[in-house]
Amino acid sequence: MATKTLLIVAHAPSPNTEKLAQAAYDGASHPDLDIHVILKLPQDTQPEDVLAADALLLGTTENLAYMAGMTKEFFDRCYYPVLEKKQGMPFALYIRAGHDGTGTKLAIKTITTGLRWEWIQEALILQGDWQEVFTEQVEELAMTLAAGVEAGIY
Repeated sequence: MATKTLLIVAHAPSPNTEKLAQAAYDGASHPDLDIHVILKLPQDTQPEDVLAADALLLGTTENLAYMAGMTKEFFDRCYYPVLEKKQGMPFALYIRAGHDGTGTKLAIKTITTGLRWEWIQEALILQGDWQEVFTEQVEELAMTLAAGVEAGIY
């Protein structure tokens, strides 16, 4: 049985963002990894889910140069209940951005700095028109986070 849990919180309002969420799940669930992976929508994620996780991968769209409303609502609901209990939690982010993703990245960086979560790498910004390579990039990000958590690197 897996000893560590990776929580993926993915805002997926379209078929393409659903593909990204599935790619994240598939990457983190690689058969060579012994890690428990949970995929949830932001609106379905409760503070207890975050408290039970050893790491968190967040996926969001960029809406009006900011994170999706559902993603913001996830942070609004979970911030204070997890603030003192999840400091240092490994964290990664992918943003499906029609524009440049800068506002979304900055806003999430500000929130996660307050939470004192540890980014394993810079945000993956999937910019511009849809490209199939986006799914591969998200799968690789999720696999990297899961492998690092399993190995105790993060």
